[in-house]
Amino acid sequence: TRRHVGQITLNDLAKINLPEVDLLVLRAHGFAGEQINAVKVIKTGELSIAVTLKGITATAGAKAAIEAAGGKLVDLV
Repeated sequence: TRRHVGQITLNDLAKINLPEVDLLVLRAHGFAGEQINAVKVIKTGELSIAVTLKGITATAGAKAAIEAAGGKLVDLV
């Protein structure tokens, strides 16, 4: 299986405004198409809400911003 990685920003996470986000939530909100099977958060913008990301990776800067807002990354692939 080929890996198709999509990107999402901190601003996108803030727009979704949910306490828990996974790939299915991103698809439902139009941030990941059906061909995307992995997503990485990049540090563009700001995040002020605590978000738990399930099965989603992040750059070091984005991870720091997510954790600073009270969020976390779990079930990393």
